[in-house]
Amino acid sequence: MTMEQLYRQESERLAQAGVRDALIDGRYLLLEAFGLNMAGFLAVRHQELCEDEDTREKRRRYEALIRKRETRIPLQQITGVQGFMGQEFYVNEHVLIPRQDTETLVELVLKEQPFRQSSLLDICTGSGCIAISLAHLGGYKQITALDISGEALKVARRNGEALLGDYEGCLQFVESDMFEKLTQRPAFDIITSNPPYIRSQVIEDLEPEVRRYEPRLALDGAEDGLKFYRILADKCRSYLNPGGCVYMEIGCDQGPEVEELFRDRGYEEIRTVQDMAGLDRVVRARWNEPQQEVYHV
Repeated sequence: MTMEQLYRQESERLAQAGVRDALIDGRYLLLEAFGLNMAGFLAVRHQELCEDEDTREKRRRYEALIRKRETRIPLQQITGVQGFMGQEFYVNEHVLIPRQDTETLVELVLKEQPFRQSSLLDICTGSGCIAISLAHLGGYKQITALDISGEALKVARRNGEALLGDYEGCLQFVESDMFEKLTQRPAFDIITSNPPYIRSQVIEDLEPEVRRYEPRLALDGAEDGLKFYRILADKCRSYLNPGGCVYMEIGCDQGPEVEELFRDRGYEEIRTVQDMAGLDRVVRARWNEPQQEVYHV
């Protein structure tokens, strides 16, 4: 059997299990198991596989990875990595897997907020992909990243240590239920968040990779999906400097409702930005007044 034949055989198993991108995932797992890059695979794919113990062990590893993927464990949780903004982030079952959609938020902040002396608060940081990418690419002097999950923060800290060797600012991770642990009312120039925004009743209709294996805590936005946007709208104004902005990822059908929440609470210059697919993805709002007392949700 050649490596190409092995790859096709195992990828077909994924297709039969309902994996959407079976050929792509089959190839990624083969490269992982055999320690190859794409060029190396192309160079040897039509050669007969050796019968030595090393090759047999790599083949067993490949087949074991395929079995995992057959159960619909996400590819990224099997390989432990996901690319985001040009860097490879470590991920596991405790964090939401970074999506390309979220890069829209990072790119918008970088475009609108070029001042490196800005201070930034990232809420629901998960893997840390937003905070770390903005530290790396924006160089902001002070970044605080919050998450309710201690396990998620372990992942975020690991990513920060691995990816921010040249960062000269201060990035701190804090275990906090939204703003709860920010008792001293620090002021920020920028607030970012990719909060849970999927309606509770919709989660069971999602693909198995999401509903079974990604943390529900990072998905569930309550009955209407807007729970955390209400908290953000109420409380961000108590933590933003005058002229500061909040940037939030949203579901593609939530733009008008999220805009209204922020408009009703006195924010200005509110707009929704689309992602590369042309779908509403980020709402941005500016707070132009002095810090306000929190309204109770």
